[in-house]
Amino acid sequence: MRVLVTGGAGFIGSNLCDYLISRGDYVSVIDNLSTGSLDNIAQLQDNPRFQYVIDTILNRKAMESLVQQCDVIVHLAAAVGVKYVIENPLSSIETNICGTEIALNLANKYKKKILIASTSEVYGKHMHAPLKEDDNLIYGPPSTIRWSYAAAKLVDEFTSIAYHRTKKLRVVIFRCFNTIGPRQTGLYGMVVPRFIQQALRDEPITVFGNGEQTRTFTYVADVVEAMCRLMECEDAVGEVVNIGGAEEISMLKLAERVKAIVGSRSEIVLIPYDQVYGKDFEDMMRRVPSSQKLKSLIDFVPQTPLDEVLEKTVEYFRSRIT
Repeated sequence: MRVLVTGGAGFIGSNLCDYLISRGDYVSVIDNLSTGSLDNIAQLQDNPRFQYVIDTILNRKAMESLVQQCDVIVHLAAAVGVKYVIENPLSSIETNICGTEIALNLANKYKKKILIASTSEVYGKHMHAPLKEDDNLIYGPPSTIRWSYAAAKLVDEFTSIAYHRTKKLRVVIFRCFNTIGPRQTGLYGMVVPRFIQQALRDEPITVFGNGEQTRTFTYVADVVEAMCRLMECEDAVGEVVNIGGAEEISMLKLAERVKAIVGSRSEIVLIPYDQVYGKDFEDMMRRVPSSQKLKSLIDFVPQTPLDEVLEKTVEYFRSRIT
């Protein structure tokens, strides 16, 4: 199979590329390296079944050439991370909406199956659990720019479903819940690598807000496996599917867990949101997925224990300390 991975030099994308190459696929990547890195795909660059293009998904000509060559597209390229989106609101919206429209339009033109990466952020301010794919969605006002990411990804979902229903495009939409693991960076607001790096340096571990907000975290290898199974599942075409872990944990407990695994002397410090993101910031206090639909479609749900994922990620960051 020939697979095009947009954003393939990023955290999830590069792990997907490794998996696809290991099973014998041909892989093409397009990435502008805004949040990705060539280091993530350095191990693949001499492989004859791998090619990459440094360019933006907004370059329709570059995208068209790659789409023509592939059998299936996995569209991961996006502006990601709360901090990045807040600091780059306009370019984030343009990338997430216009880039996805280009990918969908070209997939339809050349009759290619396409997987669209969405996010658990689309659920908004729900407090109940578990979150199901057909739940209503609750957002804050447009003056709170954080919601622009969720809204843009929701537009991606609506557009994807419209292509499926009107053009019969074979599209699968998956919502990721806090994917973590080796290669993730803490530069754009990703909490686990930030906690780990602070703990390894015995610096204060900074927990934003009151630390009571909870998340479930998903090991990147589990996400990759789920994506590849969905890629091959015809019953998933036209569907929106959660991909998320099972263990719910507060940010304060997560900081304590990371500190213990590292064996750090770090102090855990609470930092008000406005000191980090400025005024008018809202957070989601709870985010727990239902995996029922995923299980019914592919007979698989992410189950790697959180402690095991944290240990693997700590080991990765330890290996990079010089």
